[in-house]
Amino acid sequence: MRAPAGNEDALRESIVALGASLFQRGFSVGSAGNISVRTQDGFLMTPTNSSLGRLDADELSELDAQWVHTAGPKPSKEVVMHQAMYQARPQAAAVVHLHSTYVTAISCLDQAQPIPPLTPYFIMRLGREVPTVPYYKPGSAAVLQDILAAGRRGPAVILANHGSIVAGSSLHDAVNAAEELEVSAQLAFLLEGRATRPLNEEQIQDLLG
Repeated sequence: MRAPAGNEDALRESIVALGASLFQRGFSVGSAGNISVRTQDGFLMTPTNSSLGRLDADELSELDAQWVHTAGPKPSKEVVMHQAMYQARPQAAAVVHLHSTYVTAISCLDQAQPIPPLTPYFIMRLGREVPTVPYYKPGSAAVLQDILAAGRRGPAVILANHGSIVAGSSLHDAVNAAEELEVSAQLAFLLEGRATRPLNEEQIQDLLG
């Protein structure tokens, strides 16, 4: 898939602006989290140990279509997770990995389906479900196959004891979906132990079209 309309400078500025927005609102802290976007020739990615709140548009990592680092600072050690999501979702134009508070808390629970489909926005942005993959050491290449399988089921994946990784048809779509996942996780915690009314199958099918 080719990069969406817009030049590379615009993509760089969007990474910086949206990264800062996520950081300022507490979706990432310190140097946690990373972002990648497709370009005409490969990918742009936030550098290793960089803060989403303090990115420089001229200091992003450049990778070719085979994920070989070609220019700029060394990319995030989570390259394999991004690679797996793009492979799983060929139409994706961007991927966002966050350690947001409620999703990370959910990722530490021993539950197969921790976030129920409570709102239409969950379904519209995240699909029928958000699968969880087992724990892997951050940066481990061994995670690829599990994320590849989970990413084929939907655009968002929870990483056990770690956080989330979310793909979108644009960087804005990926960020919106990652934010929706965090809010959905927060709702799951707020409603824990109460009788809830998840969307039924007919309602889900209507939203999925």
